[in-house]
Amino acid sequence: MGPWVIIAAAVAPPAAEAAAPPAAPAPGEASRGVIAYPPAFFADVRPQSAYDMVVRLPGFTFDKGSTVRGLEGSGGNVLIDGHPPLAKNDTLEDILRRIPASSVARVEVVRGGAPGIDMEGRTVVANVVRRQQAGFRGAVQPYVDFVYDNRILPGVRFEGQWSLGGGRSAEFSQTFSTGHFPNDEYGDGGRVRTSAAGVRLIDSDIDADSHGHRIQSTGAFTTPFLGGQLNLNGAIQFNMGWLELYDTDKRTGAVEYEKAPNKRGQHEAGARFTQRLSNTVGLEALLFQQVFLQDQRSHFQAPGLTRDFALDRKTYETVGRVQFNLTPAAGIKIEAGTEGAYNRLDSQTSLAVNGQPVALPAGDVLVEELRGEAIVRGTWQATPKLTLEAGARHEVSRVTSEGDVELEKSLSFLKPRAALTWTPDGKTQVRLRVEREVGQLNFDDFVASPQVASTGVVVVGNPDLTPQQAWVYEAAVERSFWKDGAIVLTYRRFDLTDVVDRIPIVSPAGVILADAPGNIGSGTKTEIAAGITVPLDRLGLKAAQLKGQATWRDTKVLDPLTSSNRQISTLHPVDWEAHFTQAIPQWRMTWGLDLLGGIRERVFRLTEVETKKISPYLILFAEFRVQPDATLRIEANGINMRNSKRIREVYVGPRSLGQLNFTDYRDLEWGGNLMIRLRKTFGG
Repeated sequence: MGPWVIIAAAVAPPAAEAAAPPAAPAPGEASRGVIAYPPAFFADVRPQSAYDMVVRLPGFTFDKGSTVRGLEGSGGNVLIDGHPPLAKNDTLEDILRRIPASSVARVEVVRGGAPGIDMEGRTVVANVVRRQQAGFRGAVQPYVDFVYDNRILPGVRFEGQWSLGGGRSAEFSQTFSTGHFPNDEYGDGGRVRTSAAGVRLIDSDIDADSHGHRIQSTGAFTTPFLGGQLNLNGAIQFNMGWLELYDTDKRTGAVEYEKAPNKRGQHEAGARFTQRLSNTVGLEALLFQQVFLQDQRSHFQAPGLTRDFALDRKTYETVGRVQFNLTPAAGIKIEAGTEGAYNRLDSQTSLAVNGQPVALPAGDVLVEELRGEAIVRGTWQATPKLTLEAGARHEVSRVTSEGDVELEKSLSFLKPRAALTWTPDGKTQVRLRVEREVGQLNFDDFVASPQVASTGVVVVGNPDLTPQQAWVYEAAVERSFWKDGAIVLTYRRFDLTDVVDRIPIVSPAGVILADAPGNIGSGTKTEIAAGITVPLDRLGLKAAQLKGQATWRDTKVLDPLTSSNRQISTLHPVDWEAHFTQAIPQWRMTWGLDLLGGIRERVFRLTEVETKKISPYLILFAEFRVQPDATLRIEANGINMRNSKRIREVYVGPRSLGQLNFTDYRDLEWGGNLMIRLRKTFGG
């Protein structure tokens, strides 16, 4: 099948629900795990889209989902009409932003499960329930970013929704962005390199810019079909991004230059068919396909040295699922089904130093994966206060590789799960979960990294990986307070096996050549998370809300080089964020602050330890309703001058020998950007 052939995908409610949204939970339903928030709850903040409503939900933290192969667990924690969106490159946030707030009947927060809700193994989800509206609704949204370095990056988005009658509807959106993704990890700053003895080897100024262009088209169509409901959609996206960096030595004037263009094409589509076979049995069938094409180049030059890296990558995924949903008795739900997938990676990488080719391990590989999974799980509402869930998935797969790495292996994993939700009163809920999770093989780990061009460190790919597994033990307590306040405390313990980190690549003669992703044994991960939603009316701030969340993370694994315990590469010790919003109705305005916490991550490679530190990021915004059908948003991003540091501790030979060669310290500062966006709506 060619890379431009697309089949389609989307979310659809059952045919019986197409004409009107499902009934709202009856009084007291909150005690059984469902709390419904009508449009009136959000009226003070004048939301423009379903996304604006979701992020205001008390005690709920939006999760956009993860980029994994397959359908289970990839769609984030927000459902639309009871189902997760069947999309990956078309992000959950973008999908929710395209749903006008005027078309939302209510937003539900579901804890522990509920009839007609596809929880996808999560303990808490939000469900956006749409109302049917006749006619056409559309919007045009031009915007422009004014970047601190005098760049002006404009863009525009068009969108429309049509109700065609007879249960049929259509949607379309088109985005053109001539200056997308200004990267706040780059900017102006400097670099200092010192020897192990403390002698300054390099002292330079850096000017680094990174941004790109994007064109995206999305479409969806819903229609009755064979007594059920068929929903089709698809997305096509083209991105062109690049990094350009100048590194000028203050003493000699010598210049190091790097340019890294990156072209990407992403195409996805699929279909969802739902049908009620009887009063107690429902059918859901899904088909999804995505194609990812990438052409990346990286050119580095310094006095007497050039490095050129090239990556040509094609990734294909086709997934199908059939699932039966049974409700044999009140309070009991059983799901049984099967999922099959075919994945393919075709990757060629090359490296040249001063024009001479350098061999890269796993530089040319063709990897194919066939995977099947059987799913059965049940939910029992034992009492109005107690819900039990149990089930298991059994996954089998076959992975083959051709080219520079020849391999063939079969994998099999049983993934049981049990969860309990207890609501002792109307304000408190306790959730417990134990589950065996198995990670997805990440095709990014199969190919070489482009950073070899600028650093000279060979970071190659490795198709011979086993997915990381974990037994997860989780306990959460949620407590509501005041009218719309909530606090959630969560503890998670992960007992890990086959941890995916960095391993040395050894030649048949026993010579260490490079490092690559690999399985390094067992480990642990412990997380403590806290989330809080505080309505501030009682403190004198009318129509104001403060939301915050933080996760503290401790990881431990045995280093394959030093045989001592260390943290797992790339995992952050702390993640946090805080959000404040307030509506001022007399000014027809909503304003707020978003503070995104800084991060710290480390990567332990063969000959170096790389540490990245990024400071917090502050956003100030105000949104005005200038006309009944027009809003103006002004957003100042990074007004606190976000700082990004990269520290490379490079050793002579393997770092286990302890012979430090030099430390390279790069410090860049992003001056922020001002975004102005106008949104004009049409129709109903």
